[in-house]
Amino acid sequence: MTSDLLAPLDLAFWNIESADHPMHLGALGVFSAHSPTAGAHAADLLAARAAAVPGLRMRIRDLWRPLGPGRPLADGLRQPLSFGGATREPDPGFDPLHHVRLHAPAADFHAEAGRLMQRPLQRNRPPWEAHVLPGEDGVSFAVLFKFHHALADGLRALTLAAAILDPMDLPEPRPRPAEPPRSLLPDVRRLPGLLRGALSDVGRALDIGAAVARSTLTSRPVPALAAEPTGTRRTAGVVVDIDDVHLVRKAVGGTVNDVVIAVVAGALRRWLDERGDGSDGVAPRALIPVSRRRPRSAQPQGNRLSGYLIELPVGDPDPLRRLAAVRAAMDRNKDAGPNRGAGAVALLADHVPALGHRIGGPLVGQAARLWFDILVTSVPLPSLGLKLGGHPLTEVYPFAPLARGQSLAVAISTYRGGVHYGLVADGRAVPDLDRLAAAVREEVRTLIAVCGP
Repeated sequence: MTSDLLAPLDLAFWNIESADHPMHLGALGVFSAHSPTAGAHAADLLAARAAAVPGLRMRIRDLWRPLGPGRPLADGLRQPLSFGGATREPDPGFDPLHHVRLHAPAADFHAEAGRLMQRPLQRNRPPWEAHVLPGEDGVSFAVLFKFHHALADGLRALTLAAAILDPMDLPEPRPRPAEPPRSLLPDVRRLPGLLRGALSDVGRALDIGAAVARSTLTSRPVPALAAEPTGTRRTAGVVVDIDDVHLVRKAVGGTVNDVVIAVVAGALRRWLDERGDGSDGVAPRALIPVSRRRPRSAQPQGNRLSGYLIELPVGDPDPLRRLAAVRAAMDRNKDAGPNRGAGAVALLADHVPALGHRIGGPLVGQAARLWFDILVTSVPLPSLGLKLGGHPLTEVYPFAPLARGQSLAVAISTYRGGVHYGLVADGRAVPDLDRLAAAVREEVRTLIAVCGP
């Protein structure tokens, strides 16, 4: 294992974090248990297997010269300001028992997951954790995986988690050919092409910046989706039948992703009306992350992300019109591509020096509420069933990081015939998160009813 500098986007995620605003993503997996001791056995397996996964031994270390006292973090460390970046490197003192923890039996997996999701990861160790929650019923247990966003995006986190589950016959990634050594001085024959590429990158950055500015200036905040950070978290989950989603898709066209996003819009409408906030005229802006990883190819650690920005048609009372509006918005974004528009703001990280990320991290976090209102992300899972110690994974709920100043984020995974919605919210701002989960299921029923057999 070797050290490598954090890419600019990874460094941005590392510096956005504070004690009341953790920047980790997660997934709650529920497994069938063959015995009351299955949870303890699973914890032993996870610890033993984690020791053999190189990516789980990597810590993030700041490269810095102190300019001030920095910001306090939950583990007692202080995050320094610096001219330098940070490096991802092997932890010489790595101990999997610092990361895999067995808890007391739980009656409500989501209640425990919310409590654990609000705790920041320790930044002086490899930034991940696996919490094993035996079920009080004796026939199930759950594992909550947490990965810092600077360590992994959703796809990378999936790869790391799958590496400590039971071995599967998955296709091997196709490695990229090794690049020949490069001279420190550019080949003069390549200078015109390099210059054109640099100018193109600058032009694209200006386009994205202008789109973000326009989006911010025309923002219409949705009060129910905004909240001052409290450091508290609550989670909920719901599973809908993938066949029902396909029924709707076949009736009206579009993609599965269009349908699951439209379901979020309809669920938000029900939820806002039921809590008395009102949905008329509401069109929250949703950030839809887009992976830039190439399928079946070896990829570097960290994040490879762009995104689309769309308005969710929450204010429209007609479910089919809501779906049509989502489909049209997604089509416009796809036509423009993931490298343009306000949703592609993650690409701007490449144009910011390390010092800018250090100083500007808190400001970027604060600006999120002006840029978008809610994160809606999809995390793909293998179509094959997953197991741990022979115990089948029956449910899996992904959890996205909650942006500063926002009360709610939605992550979605399709697994074994079900579409799993994972909801994470500020625990004080959204005490009725279970009601929103129920609204997701109700919206699917409504779409099936209006589409007809």
